[in-house]
Amino acid sequence: MAFFVIMERVSTINPTDPATADQRPAAPPPEVPSHLRGRKRRDGKRGGCLPWIAGFGVLLAIFLIWKFPSFKAQAELGSAYAARVGCSCRYVQGRSLDSCQSDFEPGMEIVSLSEDPATKTVTGSVPLLASRSARYAGASGCLINPGN
Repeated sequence: MAFFVIMERVSTINPTDPATADQRPAAPPPEVPSHLRGRKRRDGKRGGCLPWIAGFGVLLAIFLIWKFPSFKAQAELGSAYAARVGCSCRYVQGRSLDSCQSDFEPGMEIVSLSEDPATKTVTGSVPLLASRSARYAGASGCLINPGN
C-alpha cells in the first residue's frame, strides 16, 4: 500500500525550465591533440583483416614448403605399408580388398588400395603424394616393388 501512496506524489510532467537545480551544465568535449585533428579514417586504404590474411597465407605457404619433404616421406612409407599389408591380406589370407582396409593403423584413412589380379599386385596410394605397389611372390609372401 505504501508503494501506491508514493507513486501518487510522483509527477509525470516534465519540468518546463531546462536548467533545474539537479542538472549541471554539460562539460565541454575533451581537447583533441593537434596531431590527430583533421585526420579522417581511410576505410579500405590500410588496415582491416586483408593484410593479416595475406601474412598468414604467406607463413602457411612457407611452412608447407619447408615441411613438404617430410610429408612426402611419410606418404611413401604409408603407401608402401598399405600395399604390403593389403597384398598379404588379399593373396595370402584370401580376403577381399575392402575387408583389408580394416587392418590399417589409425590415421591411415587417406591411403587407398587398388589391385591388379592378373599380376597379383596391390597398390597403396596417397593422393597427389605417393604410390607404392606390392606383388605376391608365392612362398615368399608379398614383396614391395622397388621400381616405384
